[in-house]
Amino acid sequence: MPLDQNIVWLIALVLGIIFVLRCIRIFREYERGVVFLLGRFWKVKGPGMALVIPGLMQMVRVDLRLVTMDVPPQDVITRDNVSVKVSAVVYFRVVDSQKAIIQVEQFLIATSQLSQTTLRAVLGKHELDTLLSERERLNLDIQKILDSQTDAWGIKVAMVEIKHVDINESMIRAIARQAEAERERRAKVIHAEGEQQAAEKLLQAAQILAREPQALQLRYLETLTVIAADKNSTIIFPFPMDVIEPLLNAAKAMARR
Repeated sequence: MPLDQNIVWLIALVLGIIFVLRCIRIFREYERGVVFLLGRFWKVKGPGMALVIPGLMQMVRVDLRLVTMDVPPQDVITRDNVSVKVSAVVYFRVVDSQKAIIQVEQFLIATSQLSQTTLRAVLGKHELDTLLSERERLNLDIQKILDSQTDAWGIKVAMVEIKHVDINESMIRAIARQAEAERERRAKVIHAEGEQQAAEKLLQAAQILAREPQALQLRYLETLTVIAADKNSTIIFPFPMDVIEPLLNAAKAMARR
Protein backbone atom coordinates (compact mmCIF):
# COMPACT_ATOMS: atom_id res chain seq x y z
CA MET A 1 0.00 0.00 0.00
CA PRO A 2 2.67 2.57 0.81
CA LEU A 3 4.23 1.84 -2.55
CA ASP A 4 0.93 2.41 -4.31
CA GLN A 5 0.47 5.71 -2.47
CA ASN A 6 3.92 6.86 -3.49
CA ILE A 7 3.12 6.06 -7.10
CA VAL A 8 -0.13 8.00 -6.86
CA TRP A 9 1.61 10.99 -5.32
CA LEU A 10 4.29 10.82 -7.98
CA ILE A 11 1.70 10.72 -10.74
CA ALA A 12 -0.16 13.62 -9.13
CA LEU A 13 3.07 15.60 -8.86
CA VAL A 14 3.91 14.96 -12.50
CA LEU A 15 0.41 15.93 -13.57
CA GLY A 16 0.61 19.06 -11.44
CA ILE A 17 3.92 20.04 -12.99
CA ILE A 18 2.52 19.45 -16.47
CA PHE A 19 -0.56 21.52 -15.61
CA VAL A 20 1.55 24.41 -14.30
CA LEU A 21 3.79 24.30 -17.34
CA ARG A 22 0.74 24.44 -19.57
CA CYS A 23 -0.46 27.49 -17.66
CA ILE A 24 2.77 29.41 -18.12
CA ARG A 25 2.94 31.84 -21.04
CA ILE A 26 6.02 33.82 -21.99
CA PHE A 27 5.53 37.17 -23.74
CA ARG A 28 8.37 38.92 -25.53
CA GLU A 29 8.98 42.63 -25.10
CA TYR A 30 6.94 43.45 -28.21
CA GLU A 31 4.06 41.04 -27.37
CA ARG A 32 0.94 41.36 -25.27
CA GLY A 33 -1.67 38.80 -24.31
CA VAL A 34 -5.35 39.72 -24.20
CA VAL A 35 -6.83 37.36 -21.59
CA PHE A 36 -10.52 36.42 -21.33
CA LEU A 37 -11.92 34.82 -18.15
CA LEU A 38 -14.97 32.66 -18.90
CA GLY A 39 -15.52 34.60 -22.11
CA ARG A 40 -15.28 38.06 -20.55
CA PHE A 41 -12.31 40.37 -20.96
CA TRP A 42 -10.07 40.21 -17.91
CA LYS A 43 -6.74 41.95 -18.52
CA VAL A 44 -3.83 42.47 -20.86
CA LYS A 45 -0.68 40.63 -19.80
CA GLY A 46 2.97 40.94 -20.78
CA PRO A 47 5.77 41.30 -21.36
CA GLY A 48 7.36 38.54 -19.31
CA MET A 49 5.76 35.47 -17.75
CA ALA A 50 2.04 35.08 -17.06
CA LEU A 51 -0.27 32.28 -15.91
CA VAL A 52 -3.26 31.38 -18.07
CA ILE A 53 -5.44 28.59 -16.67
CA PRO A 54 -6.68 26.34 -19.47
CA GLY A 55 -10.44 25.94 -19.57
CA LEU A 56 -11.10 29.05 -17.51
CA MET A 57 -9.04 31.52 -19.50
CA GLN A 58 -8.44 32.14 -23.17
CA MET A 59 -5.56 34.24 -24.44
CA VAL A 60 -4.87 36.02 -27.76
CA ARG A 61 -1.35 37.19 -28.59
CA VAL A 62 -0.90 40.62 -30.14
CA ASP A 63 2.29 41.88 -31.82
CA LEU A 64 3.02 45.56 -31.10
CA ARG A 65 5.75 45.98 -33.71
CA LEU A 66 5.37 48.22 -36.73
CA VAL A 67 3.58 46.40 -39.56
CA THR A 68 4.47 47.04 -43.20
CA MET A 69 1.45 46.29 -45.35
CA ASP A 70 1.36 46.48 -49.14
CA VAL A 71 -1.78 47.90 -50.69
CA PRO A 72 -2.36 46.03 -53.97
CA PRO A 73 -2.74 48.09 -57.18
CA GLN A 74 -6.06 49.91 -57.24
CA ASP A 75 -7.94 51.14 -60.30
CA VAL A 76 -8.44 54.87 -59.76
CA ILE A 77 -10.28 57.31 -62.01
CA THR A 78 -8.95 60.81 -61.40
CA ARG A 79 -11.07 63.94 -61.43
CA ASP A 80 -10.04 64.64 -65.04
CA ASN A 81 -11.29 61.14 -66.07
CA VAL A 82 -7.90 59.43 -66.41
CA SER A 83 -7.73 55.75 -65.44
CA VAL A 84 -4.58 54.78 -63.52
CA LYS A 85 -3.39 51.93 -61.31
CA VAL A 86 -1.96 53.03 -57.98
CA SER A 87 -0.20 50.90 -55.37
CA ALA A 88 0.93 52.00 -51.92
CA VAL A 89 2.41 50.80 -48.64
CA VAL A 90 0.98 51.49 -45.17
CA TYR A 91 2.97 51.47 -41.93
CA PHE A 92 0.96 50.97 -38.75
CA ARG A 93 1.14 49.36 -35.31
CA VAL A 94 -1.18 48.30 -32.52
CA VAL A 95 -1.20 50.74 -29.59
CA ASP A 96 -4.18 49.27 -27.68
CA SER A 97 -4.25 45.46 -27.64
CA GLN A 98 -7.70 45.30 -26.03
CA LYS A 99 -9.37 47.38 -28.74
CA ALA A 100 -7.50 45.58 -31.54
CA ILE A 101 -8.97 42.23 -30.44
CA ILE A 102 -12.41 43.24 -29.12
CA GLN A 103 -13.48 46.11 -31.40
CA VAL A 104 -12.69 44.52 -34.78
CA GLU A 105 -12.39 41.02 -36.17
CA GLN A 106 -8.94 40.43 -37.73
CA PHE A 107 -7.61 43.96 -37.59
CA LEU A 108 -4.97 43.23 -40.24
CA ILE A 109 -7.60 42.42 -42.88
CA ALA A 110 -9.79 45.33 -41.76
CA THR A 111 -6.91 47.78 -42.04
CA SER A 112 -5.98 46.45 -45.48
CA GLN A 113 -9.52 46.82 -46.82
CA LEU A 114 -9.87 50.29 -45.35
CA SER A 115 -6.55 51.33 -46.91
CA GLN A 116 -7.70 50.23 -50.36
CA THR A 117 -11.01 52.09 -50.22
CA THR A 118 -9.42 55.22 -48.76
CA LEU A 119 -6.72 55.22 -51.44
CA ARG A 120 -9.32 55.14 -54.21
CA ALA A 121 -11.52 57.76 -52.54
CA VAL A 122 -8.76 60.28 -51.88
CA LEU A 123 -6.93 59.99 -55.21
CA GLY A 124 -10.18 60.10 -57.17
CA LYS A 125 -10.73 63.67 -55.97
CA HIS A 126 -7.56 64.97 -57.63
CA GLU A 127 -6.36 65.43 -61.19
CA LEU A 128 -3.55 63.41 -62.74
CA ASP A 129 -1.05 66.28 -62.57
CA THR A 130 -1.65 66.59 -58.82
CA LEU A 131 -1.27 62.84 -58.40
CA LEU A 132 2.12 62.90 -60.14
CA SER A 133 3.54 66.09 -58.64
CA GLU A 134 2.14 66.29 -55.09
CA ARG A 135 2.60 62.81 -53.67
CA GLU A 136 3.79 64.02 -50.29
CA ARG A 137 0.58 65.97 -49.68
CA LEU A 138 -1.57 63.06 -50.86
CA ASN A 139 0.36 60.64 -48.63
CA LEU A 140 -0.32 62.88 -45.64
CA ASP A 141 -4.03 63.18 -46.49
CA ILE A 142 -4.44 59.40 -46.74
CA GLN A 143 -2.48 58.84 -43.52
CA LYS A 144 -4.65 61.30 -41.56
CA ILE A 145 -7.89 59.71 -42.78
CA LEU A 146 -6.72 56.17 -42.01
CA ASP A 147 -5.39 57.16 -38.61
CA SER A 148 -8.67 58.79 -37.60
CA GLN A 149 -10.74 55.79 -38.69
CA THR A 150 -8.52 53.12 -37.14
CA ASP A 151 -8.18 54.92 -33.82
CA ALA A 152 -11.27 53.10 -32.54
CA TRP A 153 -9.49 49.79 -33.28
CA GLY A 154 -6.44 50.71 -31.20
CA ILE A 155 -4.28 51.11 -34.32
CA LYS A 156 -1.93 53.98 -35.11
CA VAL A 157 -1.16 54.60 -38.79
CA ALA A 158 2.35 56.02 -38.83
CA MET A 159 2.91 56.61 -42.55
CA VAL A 160 1.48 56.02 -46.01
CA GLU A 161 3.59 56.02 -49.18
CA ILE A 162 2.32 55.86 -52.76
CA LYS A 163 4.69 53.47 -54.55
CA HIS A 164 3.68 53.26 -58.20
CA VAL A 165 1.33 55.14 -60.53
CA ASP A 166 0.87 53.10 -63.71
CA ILE A 167 -0.48 54.90 -66.78
CA ASN A 168 -1.33 53.32 -70.12
CA GLU A 169 0.85 53.99 -73.17
CA SER A 170 -1.59 56.33 -74.94
CA MET A 171 -1.80 58.55 -71.87
CA ILE A 172 2.00 58.58 -71.55
CA ARG A 173 2.27 59.81 -75.16
CA ALA A 174 -0.38 62.45 -74.49
CA ILE A 175 1.49 63.64 -71.41
CA ALA A 176 4.73 63.80 -73.42
CA ARG A 177 3.02 65.93 -76.10
CA GLN A 178 1.55 68.15 -73.44
CA ALA A 179 4.95 68.61 -71.81
CA GLU A 180 6.54 69.45 -75.18
CA ALA A 181 3.81 71.98 -75.94
CA GLU A 182 4.31 73.52 -72.51
CA ARG A 183 8.06 73.86 -73.12
CA GLU A 184 7.42 75.51 -76.49
CA ARG A 185 4.91 77.87 -74.91
CA ARG A 186 7.39 78.90 -72.22
CA ALA A 187 10.13 79.42 -74.83
CA LYS A 188 7.85 81.68 -76.88
CA VAL A 189 6.82 83.62 -73.79
CA ILE A 190 10.45 84.12 -72.76
CA HIS A 191 11.35 85.20 -76.31
CA ALA A 192 8.42 87.65 -76.42
CA GLU A 193 9.37 89.08 -73.04
CA GLY A 194 12.94 89.55 -74.28
CA GLU A 195 11.70 91.33 -77.40
CA GLN A 196 9.48 93.55 -75.28
CA GLN A 197 12.34 94.51 -72.97
CA ALA A 198 14.64 95.18 -75.94
CA ALA A 199 11.99 97.36 -77.58
CA GLU A 200 11.55 99.34 -74.37
CA LYS A 201 15.30 99.92 -74.11
CA LEU A 202 15.50 100.98 -77.78
CA LEU A 203 12.63 103.38 -77.24
CA GLN A 204 14.39 104.91 -74.25
CA ALA A 205 17.62 105.23 -76.28
CA ALA A 206 15.77 106.84 -79.18
CA GLN A 207 14.15 109.36 -76.85
CA ILE A 208 17.54 110.27 -75.36
CA LEU A 209 19.12 110.67 -78.83
CA ALA A 210 16.19 112.80 -79.98
CA ARG A 211 16.72 115.19 -77.07
CA GLU A 212 20.50 115.39 -77.54
CA PRO A 213 21.71 115.85 -81.19
CA GLN A 214 25.34 115.64 -80.07
CA ALA A 215 24.70 112.17 -78.74
CA LEU A 216 23.31 111.19 -82.13
CA GLN A 217 26.48 112.43 -83.85
CA LEU A 218 28.65 110.48 -81.41
CA ARG A 219 26.61 107.38 -82.08
CA TYR A 220 27.02 107.94 -85.80
CA LEU A 221 30.79 108.23 -85.48
CA GLU A 222 30.95 105.13 -83.29
CA THR A 223 29.06 103.20 -85.95
CA LEU A 224 31.56 104.36 -88.58
CA THR A 225 34.40 103.14 -86.37
CA VAL A 226 32.85 99.71 -86.10
CA ILE A 227 32.29 99.50 -89.83
CA ALA A 228 35.81 100.66 -90.61
CA ALA A 229 37.26 97.74 -88.64
CA ASP A 230 36.46 95.47 -91.59
CA LYS A 231 39.24 96.29 -94.10
CA ASN A 232 37.91 94.05 -96.84
CA SER A 233 34.82 96.15 -97.44
CA THR A 234 34.29 99.34 -99.42
CA ILE A 235 31.82 101.56 -97.64
CA ILE A 236 30.01 104.54 -99.17
CA PHE A 237 28.12 106.61 -96.67
CA PRO A 238 26.57 110.09 -96.74
CA PHE A 239 28.31 112.77 -94.75
CA PRO A 240 25.88 114.94 -92.78
CA MET A 241 25.71 118.54 -94.00
CA ASP A 242 25.40 119.96 -90.51
CA VAL A 243 28.92 118.68 -89.81
CA ILE A 244 30.62 120.27 -92.89
CA GLU A 245 28.41 123.35 -93.13
CA PRO A 246 30.60 125.41 -90.72
CA LEU A 247 33.64 124.56 -92.84
CA LEU A 248 31.89 125.63 -96.06
CA ASN A 249 30.81 128.91 -94.52
CA ALA A 250 34.35 129.60 -93.37
CA ALA A 251 35.71 128.87 -96.84
CA LYS A 252 33.18 131.24 -98.48
CA ALA A 253 34.07 134.00 -96.05
CA MET A 254 37.77 133.69 -96.88
CA ALA A 255 36.97 133.72 -100.61
CA ARG A 256 35.13 137.04 -100.31
CA ARG A 257 38.14 138.68 -98.74
